[in-house]
Amino acid sequence: MIRKLTSRKGISPILATLLLIAIAVGAVIITYAWVTTFMTTQTQQSGAVLTVENIRFHNVSTTDYVEVIIRNSGTADAKVVEVYAGTSSTALTQQSSSNLQYTPDTQIARAGYSLNITITYDWTDGTRYYFKVVTDAGQQLPFNEVA
Repeated sequence: MIRKLTSRKGISPILATLLLIAIAVGAVIITYAWVTTFMTTQTQQSGAVLTVENIRFHNVSTTDYVEVIIRNSGTADAKVVEVYAGTSSTALTQQSSSNLQYTPDTQIARAGYSLNITITYDWTDGTRYYFKVVTDAGQQLPFNEVA
């Protein structure tokens, strides 16, 4: 004889609907929390937009200088913490603080303003030099110029 399973029970349609709604609300809350955290982090990091405005190689008496003007066209301030220079983009040397002069001397490129960095650096006319400026937020600005 074949018996039919007529007494098999499952969850009620109302309970199933409530369970699906709870799962959907939980997924939305988790997604919202992740997106807001991600966007806040990305917005803070991209607040400073640095570009090289001008590079000038000049000599005073017997001392060679490289003057770099960096403009911050972003919405957040950026403090320059490291400056590198060299004749190759892969072999840059960090410049010591005694070789650097900042105007303004706070080393901060304010939003909408420029920062002037003067590097005491021996250069040769006609040679390409590579530079990299690093901010306290880890943002890097590599550039190069022929003397």
